[in-house]
Amino acid sequence: MVSFRRGYQVEVCRKEKGFVVSYYAATVVCPLENNTYVVRYKDHLVNDESGPLIEKVLKDEVRPVPPEIIMITDLAYLDEVDAFDNDSWWVGKITGKHGSNYYVYFETTGDEIAYPLS
Repeated sequence: MVSFRRGYQVEVCRKEKGFVVSYYAATVVCPLENNTYVVRYKDHLVNDESGPLIEKVLKDEVRPVPPEIIMITDLAYLDEVDAFDNDSWWVGKITGKHGSNYYVYFETTGDEIAYPLS
């Protein structure tokens, strides 16, 4: 498993109802001894929106930031994709295409949303 040092840019998988299989951009504030990290989210704010949320997360909830996004133009039915929505990346599957929109189904929420290929 990859280890991250202070200042590393990462993504954190929120493992709570409604957020499962969504990834939020964060920075490692400090690694801790017990397989945890303290992270500061880039776009996820504290409840009063006064600043970025800082919290302790488990090591298995943290992954490296993905490489630069490369546009793929030949997506197929049931291909697994990451779709950026609501300030985070959500894992879903391609369920259809209409014009320049691809429809993505999110198993965790039961939603199907159209996204333009751009």
